Amino acid sequence: MSAGDGNATNGDGGFSFPKGPVMPKITTGAAKRGNGICHDDSGPTVNATTIDELHSLQKKRSAPTTPINQGAAAAFAAVSEEERQKIQLQSISASLASLTRDSGPKVVRGDPAEKKTDGSTTPAYAHGQHHSIFSPATGAVSDSSLKFTHVLYNLSPAELYEQAIKYEKGSFITSNGALATLSGAKTGRAPRDKRVVRDATTEDELWWGKGSPNIEMDEHTFMVNRERAVDYLNSLDKVFVNDQYLNWDPENRIKVRIVSARAYHSLFMHNMCIRPTQEELESFGTPDFTIYNAGQFPCNRYTHYMTSSTSVDLNLARREMVILGTQYAGEMKKGLFSVMHYLMPKRRILSLHSGCNMGKDGDVALFFGLSGTGKTTLSTDHNRYLIGDDEHCWTETGVSNIEGGCYAKCVDLSREKEPDIWNAIKFGTVLENVVFDEHTREVDYSDKSVTENTRAAYPIEFIPNAKIPCVGPHPTNVILLACDAFGVLPPVSKLNLAQTMYHFISGYTALVAGTEDGIKEPSATFSACFGAAFIMLHPTKYAAMLAEKMKTQGATGWLVNTGWSGGSYGVGNRIKLAYTRKIIDAIHSGSLLKATYKKTEIFGFEIPTEIEGIPSEILDPINSWSDKKAHKETLVKLGGLFKKNFEVFANHKIGVDGKLTEEILAAGPIF
Repeated sequence: MSAGDGNATNGDGGFSFPKGPVMPKITTGAAKRGNGICHDDSGPTVNATTIDELHSLQKKRSAPTTPINQGAAAAFAAVSEEERQKIQLQSISASLASLTRDSGPKVVRGDPAEKKTDGSTTPAYAHGQHHSIFSPATGAVSDSSLKFTHVLYNLSPAELYEQAIKYEKGSFITSNGALATLSGAKTGRAPRDKRVVRDATTEDELWWGKGSPNIEMDEHTFMVNRERAVDYLNSLDKVFVNDQYLNWDPENRIKVRIVSARAYHSLFMHNMCIRPTQEELESFGTPDFTIYNAGQFPCNRYTHYMTSSTSVDLNLARREMVILGTQYAGEMKKGLFSVMHYLMPKRRILSLHSGCNMGKDGDVALFFGLSGTGKTTLSTDHNRYLIGDDEHCWTETGVSNIEGGCYAKCVDLSREKEPDIWNAIKFGTVLENVVFDEHTREVDYSDKSVTENTRAAYPIEFIPNAKIPCVGPHPTNVILLACDAFGVLPPVSKLNLAQTMYHFISGYTALVAGTEDGIKEPSATFSACFGAAFIMLHPTKYAAMLAEKMKTQGATGWLVNTGWSGGSYGVGNRIKLAYTRKIIDAIHSGSLLKATYKKTEIFGFEIPTEIEGIPSEILDPINSWSDKKAHKETLVKLGGLFKKNFEVFANHKIGVDGKLTEEILAAGPIF
């Protein structure tokens, strides 16, 4: 066949492709270099001789999380990084020391599972000594003083995820990026197992006796439990150490150290306490308070004062807390809150179990309420800045959040009702005891198979409108929330100062009784200062401070019922959240102060006759009850429960010559 026919054979007789448009030649970098070989020249070969060496190239040294100003950098220039780390490790070693044996483990930075490229696993260590006048005279050497304990110090959330997933059974990453984990057999606090050392100082300062949350123990028993916790932690190959802060007020912040055995606990406290910058960590020094969380290990039930295998112990003189026999992380959070309830009033600062938010004009509102009253939901408001959802201080200059995070209930959580909390559950958040789909890892917040007390712990900056730093001016409104399942409290009442104190000390809400044997009537719950489980001093001391601050700043007190209307639980209906939000909005705007008010019987509340957007008939509970006689009987019954509860406080004098006490008692129910 000739060349002109369009097909041709090659010189060897083989068949060639038909002629057509000539394709452009692909020129590679290698071809340009003239060697004629086509390479994938997207990058050079990795310069490593082993897999370990390759992995070592993957991670670079951490830089500070916030810029260090030149002045601060110069202050630390005199101390080398090696020397600074040695000082830090000596401090941690001293924290972990056995007070009986005057010694602790050799403390090492880093994970023992991560080998260095040279094969070594134990970098330079620091071994500190810690002496105590309590120590027995015989200082015996033990194996714990010969071993290395690896300290995983202030790890990032990503590092803690890795530790949890690798080493803690029951840890999973959910579809929203949160870390799901289990708290073991205990899925809530154990208030009956909480103990406080009663010594010469606390004997006179703390609230002891009937109604008090402070169950006593002696110092010797505390030291026995401390030794048990420290020995357990020292027996481990590694422990987690968090050095963090409490209180956003820089003048009154507290340095805390948390020593724990679980990545879950370390991440939880990373979220719940205030996170130091790298610069602040370098000058952290000795902590003001230390938690030893050995919750995986039980206490010795034959030890004096022990009533179960769980013990949560506070020693205010030593400024230490010991946890044995419970892995529920909330014990750490609330233990530190108890400490703040002791330390802050000594500085004339009022510690408060409340939510707090601020309007765009700078008006601040405090929200008090027990579990289930809507404190977290109502303090988290799209139109206002969130200062905090649970724990605050009221100083001479304003309010400050104690914590660096939020601990929200997750039961029946929905995107529609609580979008901010829903969206805050993402990478970095700890999800406790939730149930999720095995395949998709989507969380079912309605599933209570593990517990009803499912929780999410996340940094406060996960809420879009969080005010950072979490401080604000003096409160304008003090809102007391009650979920009244009896259905006789008005949706909103304006309180005078004495009434505010009465209801603050009472701390009322009503729970719905169990329905196993059919629906039963609600049961009243009273928790002094809306947080009796955490207060250390007598409730009247906090009330007196609150009265003084409200009077000085001209704040208004309100009682808001988020419970039932038109009848008790089982007959009436729960007040719509939309109505409660309108009430709260009217309080914030100041419009509710201008409303027309009338007085109720028994409790003597001032209630508005009209609020825009809310049916007027529900503002006075009697109007929404079809059975008026039943309403009166229920109202009298609830008033009697208030009076009975308040008997324990009636003998304590508040104010000059006890005058305020008389005013507060007169502000209660009158039959």
